[in-house]
Amino acid sequence: MKKSRLLILSLVIALATSVFSMTLVSAAKLYGDLNQDGSIDALDYALMKGYLLGGTELPNSSVADLDADGNINAIDYSLLKQYLLKVIDKFPADVPEEEVKKTEAEKLVGDIIFSVPSSTFKNSLSVALSTKISNAQIRYTTNGSVPTASSQLYSNAISLTKTTQVRAQAFVNGAASGDIGTAVYICSSIDANHDLPVLILDSYGAGKPGKEDYLDAAIMLMEPKNNQSTLLQTPTVATRGGYHVRGQSSANFEKTPYRIEFWDNEGGDAKYPVMGLPADGDWCLLSPYPDKSLIRNAFAYEIGNDIGLEAPGYTFVEVYINIDNQPLSAADYQGVYLLTETIEIDKDRLNIKKLKEDDLTEPKISGGYLMQFNMQCAEEPLIKGSGWSDLELTEPKDVKSEQLTWITNYIQKVHNSIHSSNPSDQTTGYPAYIDVDSFVNFIIVNEMAREGDAYMRSTRLYKDRNEKLKAGPLWDYDLGFECYTGFGFGGTTSTVEGWQFQPVFGTNSTCDWYYTLMKDSSFQAKIDARWKELRKGPLSDANLTAKIQSLTTPLKNGAKRNFQKWNILNTSMVGGFGTQTTQTWEEQITILQNFVLQRVKWLDNSGWKPTTSSNPWGW
Repeated sequence: MKKSRLLILSLVIALATSVFSMTLVSAAKLYGDLNQDGSIDALDYALMKGYLLGGTELPNSSVADLDADGNINAIDYSLLKQYLLKVIDKFPADVPEEEVKKTEAEKLVGDIIFSVPSSTFKNSLSVALSTKISNAQIRYTTNGSVPTASSQLYSNAISLTKTTQVRAQAFVNGAASGDIGTAVYICSSIDANHDLPVLILDSYGAGKPGKEDYLDAAIMLMEPKNNQSTLLQTPTVATRGGYHVRGQSSANFEKTPYRIEFWDNEGGDAKYPVMGLPADGDWCLLSPYPDKSLIRNAFAYEIGNDIGLEAPGYTFVEVYINIDNQPLSAADYQGVYLLTETIEIDKDRLNIKKLKEDDLTEPKISGGYLMQFNMQCAEEPLIKGSGWSDLELTEPKDVKSEQLTWITNYIQKVHNSIHSSNPSDQTTGYPAYIDVDSFVNFIIVNEMAREGDAYMRSTRLYKDRNEKLKAGPLWDYDLGFECYTGFGFGGTTSTVEGWQFQPVFGTNSTCDWYYTLMKDSSFQAKIDARWKELRKGPLSDANLTAKIQSLTTPLKNGAKRNFQKWNILNTSMVGGFGTQTTQTWEEQITILQNFVLQRVKWLDNSGWKPTTSSNPWGW
């Protein structure tokens, strides 16, 4: 006991000595100064210890939370000790106010104070403006333009009766001062209850966007609280932004898919988190239309994640899109969509190295690259070589000629190795250039789905620095899993038997890599072994059935509303595709589930070897 007391006394003396020369600090809040005497010393250390042991009250507990986590505990005690011993020279809580990272919502309002935050409203709304800038006038616009010294001078509250973007700027002596502020207000003639998140896009009466240019819009997301979301609740995301039509054949769907951007005041990306997904400014709204189950893309992404493939994060949302100059109405309801992450190189998306402009020599030039086979739809720049076509380089966007040459040469090596005399050789064959496991997993998902565009369109590949070429991320599966029965000329993917990797219509489409790999006995053995492993785990009948159930259960009410809007369950031709016809949404789910279970059973018995069937090509 004496030794323990002596040790504590020695520590206190040592700490007191180490801070003896500390200068008293005058500050509004000095973290660590528990006794409020203007300095941080051994007395504060003893006070912290007494508080944690339960025998001492703190004069100001806020200065004891040294890591700013909302709690005072042993971590704060340790930080104070490290400070006194000069191991650290400041606490995590010691962040100057100007260095505190603002949220996107805080940055959007800038130095303007809006009496009503961005929101929806019914009938009319009055919004008053003020500013943090001293001796300033406020000038504002309601047409989305940046306020200038000649814009409307603010004097009285602004009265709103339609969807409006209010942008305001403080001016001192005629010069702009401080940060511009923006708030968006969506006028709605209705309220409605939902049990899914609700996403609203309102283009201020500018009509429907085209496929190329983003159309300015007010964007709001209402996330459910207690399993309920409404049009008039406080939005979790409310921002200026833009959207345009996306897709190839799907761009012509009545239930249109869109690309969305959240914007800051300068028109750059504003990164908001969405339903637990990492914050970002770029999103896609995928529209299940011929896919009457509503879940085929999500189901494929879930399978991919379960077996180790890259796939985008997503959340189901119910969407309202207002393109006229009238308040939001029930007619603007567009049904259930899949709000997904865009596929891009980013630490929270596809987490591989980003190529810089000056990465022109190895090893830096070796990655990262993102590309896709996109038959008859590929856009420049293209990776052109001998043996394939329509391979589009997606990233880097501003690729340098040296980088394009490097990745072209690498892809040529991939192609040549797959077609070499000894393709499975570890040094000269495809194992030297591709990540075999990713290609195995990718083919498994595509053969389960039998999506008509598999291996030809939206077939993505990526290469990280100093790594081999990998298959993925997954993307387009809405027409898979027995979704459709052809284009009206007798073709079909609705067959349990056969292979999707076999050449379409007897041709090799964009490339023959997957078909050629599947003819290699070593690759066949790998995929057969992997399949047997997965069938005991994530791809067992029980797990597949449970996955479908988990995706459909939250959609029951949303699906009813979706098919009240789009009365297509018993319509054969939808979006240009012959589709499965039923009386109910639940029967559509049964078709999907039955196909999956029958398909995996056929694959169990296939040996994963190319065969000839009555319909080998999947069309």
